[in-house]
Amino acid sequence: MSTPLEKAAILVEALPYIKKFYGKTVVIKYGGHAMINSALKEAVLTDVVLMKFVGMHPVIVHGGGPEITGMLKRVGIVSNFVSGLRVTDAETMEIVEMVLAGKINKEIVAQINQIGGRAVGLSGKDAVLFQAKKKLHRLITPEGKEEMVDIGFVGDITQVNPGVIHTVINEGYIPVVAPVAVGEQGESYNVNADSAAGSLAAALDADKLIILTDVEGVMADRSDPDSLISVLRVNEYPALVEQGKIDGGMIPKVQCCLDALAGGVKTTHILDGRVPHSILLEVFTDKGIGTMVEY
Repeated sequence: MSTPLEKAAILVEALPYIKKFYGKTVVIKYGGHAMINSALKEAVLTDVVLMKFVGMHPVIVHGGGPEITGMLKRVGIVSNFVSGLRVTDAETMEIVEMVLAGKINKEIVAQINQIGGRAVGLSGKDAVLFQAKKKLHRLITPEGKEEMVDIGFVGDITQVNPGVIHTVINEGYIPVVAPVAVGEQGESYNVNADSAAGSLAAALDADKLIILTDVEGVMADRSDPDSLISVLRVNEYPALVEQGKIDGGMIPKVQCCLDALAGGVKTTHILDGRVPHSILLEVFTDKGIGTMVEY
């Protein structure tokens, strides 16, 4: 148990950060284990509510891949994959939208409200927040030829219209956004939640983008738990990819941070969502955790 003096020291340490980030927007990509484990879920959303009460403007963009997979199995829809990407036909897209915008989104909103915050759930279709076009997947055949493959209703964001987010924030609410976008003909697209968070952070001129993952951050050597790269400079990224130190699912996360920085976001962070209150540790303490990606 912390002594009263230790608790006071923690508050004093947090004060300059509370002052620094007062009135600033922080976009949080919420996904991974922190969405599944009930204790971690409560810790993340409590962090978000605390941020709001000390004058920050948190915005959540959430994923939901495991729940989508579970629901597809329940309704008997078999998923086809191309290079690990789910082919999303019209029937699958209907389930995706139902799970993301209907089930997961409202569960997050309800839990924030229960904790004591005030949240509003949105999808990228609300007020045309996210506009998207069909994403064609680049596939290299066994013969070494490049093919562009249609994987269905999977989209790339082409435009963000953040007015509805500003309205929700200005009315004192926490926006919770499902990564479903709308196409030119009104069709729904499933978009990558990391990319959606990065695009929204840039459109909001956010001070921070935080991506919660299931790893400690970017590692120089994944077999060495002490090799965490605390600060990753933009110009260091290509060499680390070439050396294989950044690969697999970490590439799109880091690329999302790079795109957000290019779009004007001040700082970007990749944090381990399995650590309780990792957001507070990053935002309000001297040490911080995870990997900060910056120029």
